[in-house]
Amino acid sequence: MNIHFIAIGGSIMHSLAIELKANGHNVTGSDDIIYDPAKSNLKFHNLLPVQYGWNPNNITSELDMIILGMHAKENNPELIEAQKKNLLILSFPEFIFRYAKSKKRIVISGSHGKTTITGMILHVLNENNIDTDYLLGAKIDLLDKQVSLTNSKVIIIEGDEYYSSALDLKPKFMHYHPDILIVSGVSWDHFNVFPTLVSYQNAFKSILNQVIEYSGKIFYCDNDVFLSSFLKNTPSVEAYSLPEYIVKNGQFSLVNNDNIIPLKIFGKHNLHNMQAAKIVCRELGVSDQQFYSSIQTFKGASRRLTLIKNLNNHSSVYYDFAHSPSKVLATINAVRELNPHRYLLACFELHTFSSINIDFIPNYADVFLECDEVWIYVADKTVKIKGLKNITKDFISSVINHQKLSLIKDKFELSNMLTSISLSNTNLLLMSSGNFSGLNIQSIFQ
Repeated sequence: MNIHFIAIGGSIMHSLAIELKANGHNVTGSDDIIYDPAKSNLKFHNLLPVQYGWNPNNITSELDMIILGMHAKENNPELIEAQKKNLLILSFPEFIFRYAKSKKRIVISGSHGKTTITGMILHVLNENNIDTDYLLGAKIDLLDKQVSLTNSKVIIIEGDEYYSSALDLKPKFMHYHPDILIVSGVSWDHFNVFPTLVSYQNAFKSILNQVIEYSGKIFYCDNDVFLSSFLKNTPSVEAYSLPEYIVKNGQFSLVNNDNIIPLKIFGKHNLHNMQAAKIVCRELGVSDQQFYSSIQTFKGASRRLTLIKNLNNHSSVYYDFAHSPSKVLATINAVRELNPHRYLLACFELHTFSSINIDFIPNYADVFLECDEVWIYVADKTVKIKGLKNITKDFISSVINHQKLSLIKDKFELSNMLTSISLSNTNLLLMSSGNFSGLNIQSIFQ
């Protein structure tokens, strides 16, 4: 097929383009700007557009399909040309469903933990030589690509609640029609798309009702109040719970039938994620014994609560791709429980549209209570680009409940503070869905 990607530079979009080319399709694409790693990946596979920008001449009658990315707006010149030519235009979730219609579709959803759960599943399946197709929202260290489309009868899909494209405001996960649905939890996020908690919860009600309607299987985390209430007394629905565990010498271990199973991951949220992964693996023929044997070597998904540096066994530096209040809270609690007697310094970057919106920031009010000290970093440039109101120290102090709170707005100041702190019996936790304005965190703690 001849397939053109409008907005090829996205994380999923460029990965799908590369996979389709590898499967023998003729693939082209365009975008107004492309960043690494997508830029390097596309260049390696000879898919990087020669010139940035939108060109209606890219849209010819020979094209069999347009795959439209979220980054493209309704007035995109290439999209308009494709509509004039009456070409088939699909969002990537629409394309994935068409491709996977005859496969067993397992969708991992929820406000948090999707990439980790999917990564755990793929790790265990790989360890037990079970092949599957997959669609990952982010790169994980185990795999060299985010999308794999083969002849497998099963596909594991990381499905989020964000809209599909400018032409399709339906949440992505509504397109997949899962045979098995995992829901890790529902905590308000994407403030720019879901302006109220109710509107956000309604997106999940839609996918849950869809699966219930055609008798698919639903598994959900039992500590989520919304899910427990909405799914109460619903057939074909099963809750998963926190397993028995111990924490000793800075390590989490499972306790299973008096057996101690040491883990490389830590935190209650990751133990819940592991339970979800175990359910899916069991549905695919992996015994619990095989699962426990394999999960011991899982190190975590890329940029998800990873250890950057250990300092003489008395201090550590951690990084996590955390942005929503529930994610930040879970990460802080995990690091606190890992080393309860260490001083805990949390540095959190306000980066997403929600997190730098003064109407949403009060949702972070109590998430830092387990910390001994809190640094909030927000770049004025980020706020300005998103067209939002300036964030001041007085405002942050009025909405965040903590006695030792600093607001940092300059990356050089942040760099100096990180360089000068004395890490003695301390855990430093860095959290952001951005990159702290391009600071090389790794080099600071070499």
